Amino acid sequence: MTRTIAAILAVSLTAAAAVSAAWAQGAAQPLVKFQIKDGGIPASLTGRPGDPQKGRAVIVDQKLGNCLACHEVSALKSEPYHGNVGPSLDGVASQVSEAQIRLRIVDPTTLNPDTMMPSFYRVDGLNRVLHQFQGKPILTAEQVEDVVAFLETLK
Repeated sequence: MTRTIAAILAVSLTAAAAVSAAWAQGAAQPLVKFQIKDGGIPASLTGRPGDPQKGRAVIVDQKLGNCLACHEVSALKSEPYHGNVGPSLDGVASQVSEAQIRLRIVDPTTLNPDTMMPSFYRVDGLNRVLHQFQGKPILTAEQVEDVVAFLETLK
């Protein structure tokens, strides 16, 4: 029970810090429209592939993706604070398609309404968002594509 409460607190703080960072970066640009097909978002949000090195930086940045707060990634063992709330991301690109990875980053609640993972590219239907953060996604479309590109290297 204590571990669950700690996990929920960690995810909440992670999401709050990420939204704060996005707001500080002026990420209030209109969201790119996308279509969900077969459990994924097949088209890049930017129309081009992301940069895996930039995606790595987003994943480890505690004020952006902060993926390591919940997930373990063996390729990033040198980075601190690997969590075990979410599944390991090792081999994720061998388990799900690029389109499915993209959807899991953009809005994981479409696949699991009870997930603790934040929706990194969604602004509507969220609960308890401070006024100054409303209408601003955690990650930009480019950052989403960069994270997708990095996760695609984890085969």
